[in-house]
Amino acid sequence: MTSVILGDIINSRKVVDAGEWLYPLKRLLEHYGKEPAVWTIERGDTFQLEVADPSTALKAALSIKSLIKSLEVNHLDVRLAIGIGKKSFQGSRISESNGEAFVNCGDAFEEMKQSKQNLAIKTPWQDLDREMNLILRLGSLVMDKWTASSAEVMYLQFIAEKKIGQKELTQLLHINQSSVSERLTRAHSDEITELEQYFRDRIKQKIEE
Repeated sequence: MTSVILGDIINSRKVVDAGEWLYPLKRLLEHYGKEPAVWTIERGDTFQLEVADPSTALKAALSIKSLIKSLEVNHLDVRLAIGIGKKSFQGSRISESNGEAFVNCGDAFEEMKQSKQNLAIKTPWQDLDREMNLILRLGSLVMDKWTASSAEVMYLQFIAEKKIGQKELTQLLHINQSSVSERLTRAHSDEITELEQYFRDRIKQKIEE
């Protein structure tokens, strides 16, 4: 089992200097492996990423979401489709690899564009898809409205290898603890973190069945 994320940057053409989002995104994608076997950015604003552990696919997607939303660039957002399944062929480029995860990712992306969602998933388990897509739609009501400051504090949490507390966030952001607390509250950090953990648990459960 593997997972694939397919995404595109919303309103990228309104940004005069594409480097404002392109270089930060590349630095984040490099965290998951080497280009082009693990990730690629193509046609300017479309990208693809393979996440070997499917249970962490949503965390990776939310890392990308929070990064893009944290940039001081008006109107930027990102559409993200997660596909989970088997991989039948490993190419030298991720765009050449194939299998169930890649097909599911493409299907989820097309369905998402038609339904005007910004985050969706397709797996081998239809019951899980129905459950998680409902939860992701509800979560997106919050995440799509993140301000840059709220998204920044969420990004720092998502890319951390272990749980990061408010004291450490104050040091990273160079602001006082009450400001950190306000940002976390506005971002609905507890609820989004719980959503990600629930996703992780459900995927592990399905794989083990």
